[in-house]
Amino acid sequence: MKSSLKFKDLGSDFFAHVDTQKLENTSLIHINESLMQDLSLKSNDNELLGICSGEKPLAEESPISTVYAGHQFGYFVPQLGDGRSCLIGEIDGLELSLKGAGTSPFSRGADGRAVLRSSIREYLCSIAMQGLNIPTTRALAIVNSSTQVYREHVESAAIVTRVAESHIRFGHFEYFASQDQNENVKKIADFVIKHHMTELEQGDYLGLFKRAIELTAIMIARWQAQGFSHGVMNTDNMSILGLTIDYGPFSFMETYDPAFICNHSDTQGRYSFERQPSVALWNLQRLAGALKSLIQEEQLKDALSSYEKILVKEYSYLMRSKFGLILQDDGDNALINNFLELLYNNKKDYHRSMRELSNQKKNLLGDDFKSWFKDYKKRINKEQDLNQSLVLMKQFNPKYILRNYLAEVAIRKAEDLGDYEEIDVLFRLLERPFDSHNGYDSYDSEPPDWANNLELSCSS
Repeated sequence: MKSSLKFKDLGSDFFAHVDTQKLENTSLIHINESLMQDLSLKSNDNELLGICSGEKPLAEESPISTVYAGHQFGYFVPQLGDGRSCLIGEIDGLELSLKGAGTSPFSRGADGRAVLRSSIREYLCSIAMQGLNIPTTRALAIVNSSTQVYREHVESAAIVTRVAESHIRFGHFEYFASQDQNENVKKIADFVIKHHMTELEQGDYLGLFKRAIELTAIMIARWQAQGFSHGVMNTDNMSILGLTIDYGPFSFMETYDPAFICNHSDTQGRYSFERQPSVALWNLQRLAGALKSLIQEEQLKDALSSYEKILVKEYSYLMRSKFGLILQDDGDNALINNFLELLYNNKKDYHRSMRELSNQKKNLLGDDFKSWFKDYKKRINKEQDLNQSLVLMKQFNPKYILRNYLAEVAIRKAEDLGDYEEIDVLFRLLERPFDSHNGYDSYDSEPPDWANNLELSCSS
């Protein structure tokens, strides 16, 4: 198998060579077969286990961990880096990274391991986001082991193999800018243009920044439309290519609440659902600061002014599609916002309510929605083809999302019983979340009582 890693061309200032650290009694518990095909990987299970556990090099590559900085909960940390992940190679323009393969020089005293619990969540959310057409890093496989690590309690160590066109973050630029290493800022910008923004002329740094703004705005709009809350929107978790990266305490909002906070460590609500668009802009402003040696300040400011327009345009399109509104009407925004307000006041589930709307099951939402439905019926009847509107709604309102309780059931079966079948069931449902899968209607149910107190933190 031929494999290269272009990131190494940047030079030793940008990474450190690392050795993966062996796990005991490893096993593959799930493989993303469609991603295997995309990568043209012909490996059998034993070969793939070797690659995904870090025991078998991907061709002639030696793993590297990259260095970056970042603003974490608003505070600048001058050196972070891949503390428990490493790039192991590149296939067909896609980088492969192992998360949980041991320590690196950037581990800051941590053990460099990931646990099975968080690995399952990341793996499933990666396919869920892809199924929802939200830009994301992808996951190839989960490796479990008998190696024990301690978080709140003893857990088994695991590894997720992540795949992306690039794992470069805002924090890579911040790291070198904060040290006045402007030549290295230029070097990584040139690298991004050459390998990942090939539509730009070399040296078009303003074009790079504008593209990062556009990609970020589109990603955030899609998060908001599908009720996704990231939980830790630090600048080191922001992809230069607008990919959802670093799945920590994420959650899909269930009961509609704009102030929803998925990370119980976020006591100030900095990364609440409704703040995600403004936080992304704040993060882009930090990226702008890191690019000041390459782009004039006035140009950076002008470019940032496009963020809101791009986000609103994309979000408006997505929300109108969720309501089946193809034609444009001046009252559409008010109609949509009134529905969301009713969801909030009546503590309704966001996804089930939207899907019921697309099924035209207005009776399931209750009497409080009767007046709104009269207005909606008048509006939807203005559409030239009602059937086309209903088809559109089914294409934008998923039947299945990765609810926390569903992930928890899969995790408990895996941890307690060594039963990984539930991971496979969820993977198949989330891969095609807009379809009705016969025999799996219960998987779009609201959470049972036992799941109401599930908490998510940065611990993984």
